Amino acid sequence: MGEGDDREWREQRQRAVRAHADADARRRAAEQSQAAELVAWFVAEATRRGLPTTRLVARGYDGRGRYRTGLTGWYVDQAETRAVDVAGRFHLLTVSGGLRAWLFGVDPQPSPAPLVVGAGGRDGESIPLRTLLTRRLGDGMDGSDSAGPDSAAGVR
Repeated sequence: MGEGDDREWREQRQRAVRAHADADARRRAAEQSQAAELVAWFVAEATRRGLPTTRLVARGYDGRGRYRTGLTGWYVDQAETRAVDVAGRFHLLTVSGGLRAWLFGVDPQPSPAPLVVGAGGRDGESIPLRTLLTRRLGDGMDGSDSAGPDSAAGVR
């Protein structure tokens, strides 16, 4: 195998790695866009149904402390560690905590909503975002059509 063959192989390999990374980035962007549509649908539907909002509280990573935030919205899981604020942003409400956080509160930043909540977690429990949000709405609790996020947001 000559030096030219080796260089050509490396260049071909680099192109393949770049193509793989680009495809992965496009897939992640598409999933984030789909999840953002689901969250926007949830906020619109929760507002339409008059689902009451609450002041959101963050919890310490150790599960013991509770810390004030400036956020208002809806918790979307039973553990109250994931929420959607009234502006339609998804938040993970776990923070490092400590005395400063207890005294002054915390400002958890929004994060992209996952299409599958809990995927890759240690406990193996995961749930599609669509199911979690629909469950939080009480799916059809007001007797109106409960077509769900697919028809409302055009998400498949």
